[in-house]
Amino acid sequence: MPKKTLACLALALLILAPVSAQAQGVIKLAVMEPLSGTFKDIGDRYLEGVQYAAEVLNAKGGINGKKVEVIPVDTEVKPDVATRKATKLLLQDEVRHFCGGTGSSVGGAMSQLVEQHNALFFSYGMDAASLTGDKCSRNFFRPSCNTDTHSYALAQWVADKGMQKVICIAQDYSFGKEATAAFVKKLKQLNPKAEILGEIYHPLGNKDFAPYVSQIISSGAEIVFTPNWGNDLTLLLKQAKPMGLKAKFACYYLNDENCITAVANDEAVIGSIASETYMLSIPLEANKEFIEGFKKAKGYYPAWLRGKAYIAVMFWAEALKKAGNDKVDDVIKAWEGLTYDGPAGKWVMRACDHQAQVPIWMAEMVAQNPYFKHAFVGPATAIPADKIGVPCEETGCKMKK
Repeated sequence: MPKKTLACLALALLILAPVSAQAQGVIKLAVMEPLSGTFKDIGDRYLEGVQYAAEVLNAKGGINGKKVEVIPVDTEVKPDVATRKATKLLLQDEVRHFCGGTGSSVGGAMSQLVEQHNALFFSYGMDAASLTGDKCSRNFFRPSCNTDTHSYALAQWVADKGMQKVICIAQDYSFGKEATAAFVKKLKQLNPKAEILGEIYHPLGNKDFAPYVSQIISSGAEIVFTPNWGNDLTLLLKQAKPMGLKAKFACYYLNDENCITAVANDEAVIGSIASETYMLSIPLEANKEFIEGFKKAKGYYPAWLRGKAYIAVMFWAEALKKAGNDKVDDVIKAWEGLTYDGPAGKWVMRACDHQAQVPIWMAEMVAQNPYFKHAFVGPATAIPADKIGVPCEETGCKMKK
């Protein structure tokens, strides 16, 4: 073979080598969750959902020919810890895609960090409305709901049921206050005759709910609104029933199977309402297929957090497919306005604030269900996204493009 031909061939191979390496490469997705300490249980379940989504994607050839590599990161629910570890991944490992679901304070810090480095962060559970409101960022996406839309859905349910006497109890920090304020605002709009009999706030990690339960009983409330989560929801439910509380609860997170197991009293939860972007009893074929696949692979059900994380990752994957690559600027452009029809219905990513417009699913807690021996959610019905959405001009978002 002539030397000139060999030289041309060598040059061609050099040019094609990076392209080939890129095509055979991976897309690194760092999962920012508490994987130790008090909230390890929450972080572990979110991580399982992300990992299963990656397994499903990789089994089908990955995204745009690249496999997804999941990198677990323990945030300890501390913004400084999260950003320190994420910065190392950005600078040393060239990670450009991050996700997480626990701690809106972590979400706020990560949103600033990825904007500085032109990376991307998406959340399936950091619900503070401000993250897609006055603190919105072109590099932050929320394929989930927020405190406004979640509370609006519960207010819609209470109004539709014609309940007039309502009391609220929440954890005494920004999340609890934002959730309660949104619920009260929306309920008053929907039913001006509704009475808000009180707004009770208690310390995060409270151990004794007896004084608060007594106040609720004395109020004569028909329904108790609470965005409580974790042990604060467990203890509230566990202590309320023995004290004689007859009012039911309208909850953000009652479809937490671990919470119900810890309450250890089905009568304490039966008849109350669970609400979320994902629950096992959503009556859609896509959800049935998701549950069957997960159960076959893992041996247990993808309840609550696992489902939320899975759907969010699959939505992110659709944005990468549309972009044709994993470059951040291209993915941002592709995700804006994108629709994903999955296990929880049709989700649309709004371009103006990167807040997904999603239905909220409602279900009454029942004794008999196909998933667990204890009480759990009954048949789910949706509050449509167009009934609970907040117009962009009212969110406070002024996104820099």
